[in-house]
Amino acid sequence: MALSAARFHWQAVPFSHLAECTTAAVAIGSNLGDRGGHVVAALVALASLPRTDLIARSRVVETEALVLPGQPRGGAYLNAAAIVRTRLSARELLGQFQAIERGRGRDRASEPGRWLPRTLDLDLLLYGDGVINEPGLIVPHPRMHERRFVLGPLAEVAADWRIPGLNRTAADLLADLGGQA
Repeated sequence: MALSAARFHWQAVPFSHLAECTTAAVAIGSNLGDRGGHVVAALVALASLPRTDLIARSRVVETEALVLPGQPRGGAYLNAAAIVRTRLSARELLGQFQAIERGRGRDRASEPGRWLPRTLDLDLLLYGDGVINEPGLIVPHPRMHERRFVLGPLAEVAADWRIPGLNRTAADLLADLGGQA
């Protein structure tokens, strides 16, 4: 039996659809301006990223701002976590996060230091089971295991995710800090 091209429907599949997805965890925080509006806008933007699906989000919780001695306290933060599945590289994902931050009024170039009040902060906490240490990109986030305001929301949506390099779950690390999701 001869095969006829008319019997088959050929459709080009974009290369990006053949690539494997990576699951990534994102911390979301805001303590300036319309905090709730910034967090909601961040979630909408995450859901709209190219080659990325928003698959889970935590509740939004209010937490006290961390400050270094001599810095202004600033208002309380609204914090959340989100889980995405993406075909973007970790570097591309970080670039998208920074674009979302800029769109909400954050200017990293004008920030004189860490732990200052900000309209929106999106941190790439985890990228699959990867460990990345490049200029401007460290994954897992180097201080996430010390921060209840990060681990609480993360444990709510990914309690059993083993943190590379620590070999402990988000829930275990949160329990070490005396918290629960």
